Amino acid sequence: MITHLKYGTCMVGVAALLGACVPARKYEELNTRYKAMQESESAALAKAQQAEASLKDQQVTLEDLRRRKEMLERDTLTFGTSLRSMTLQYDKINSLNNELLGKYNALVAGGSAENRKLLTDLEANRLKLQNKEDSLGVLAASLADREAKLSKLQGELDAKDQAMKALKDRVSKALTGFEGKGLSVMEKDGQIYVRLENELLFPSGSTVVDKRGREALSNLAKAVENEKDLNIMVEGHTDTDKVLSGATYKDNWDLSVLRATSVVRILMESGTIDPVRITAAGRSEYLPAVPGDKAKNRRIEVILAPDLKQLYELVKDH
Repeated sequence: MITHLKYGTCMVGVAALLGACVPARKYEELNTRYKAMQESESAALAKAQQAEASLKDQQVTLEDLRRRKEMLERDTLTFGTSLRSMTLQYDKINSLNNELLGKYNALVAGGSAENRKLLTDLEANRLKLQNKEDSLGVLAASLADREAKLSKLQGELDAKDQAMKALKDRVSKALTGFEGKGLSVMEKDGQIYVRLENELLFPSGSTVVDKRGREALSNLAKAVENEKDLNIMVEGHTDTDKVLSGATYKDNWDLSVLRATSVVRILMESGTIDPVRITAAGRSEYLPAVPGDKAKNRRIEVILAPDLKQLYELVKDH
């Protein structure tokens, strides 16, 4: 990076010496282009901040899904316990009802006050039994509905997990020649992280991906292009070295965003990825992979996350 900046400083000096010879119109054109580059960088930074917010929303949604699933499991256990308790009560009341019916049959011919009391008690217990049966039926139906929804949610989660494991295997296979050489693939919190260190992608201080890096990104694009329910976040990360004056970018925020944007363009050019599913973001120096290890912290991370909208619909009302 320092070599690049020294070269830039020399060019600025040469430009200053030749400034008197540059026509006014040429100067205006160069100045206009420079302002356009600044506006483009500002727009890219704004988009990166929006993308970071979107990724956080996805992570919050995933955590909310898991929390709701746990609540549904607890509710299902509670309903099951209540159902068993009410079933036991039903059996007792049914036994009592049979006993009272026997007494009723024995005393039905009589007309004494005792007989009338027994008949009244019998009717009261019959109504009580009917209410218990009705409550038991409602509880059983509710429990069956919850168990069905829980089973469906668990099936969807298992399917998502299996799909992500299969995708990780496919991505790892596509990048076999690069793993351990500045590239790694790992699964974390239901998402796949493809980490590419700068030594594989960018010359020092540059935002242009070199030939070897293009090859790795092309293989990655081919491995994920047919995944229609996959969101792709490309994050740029820098070390803590400050950008020196004379660079074509303002600071590490700019540098991380520009590098992420360069990677996104190559992924788009190398495969038929829906632009709606891919986002470029810059993290600057503030999320180091290994604190203190500048080489490890200068990197691009491609985060592959499943679309969770359908799962959220299953549990949002519970």
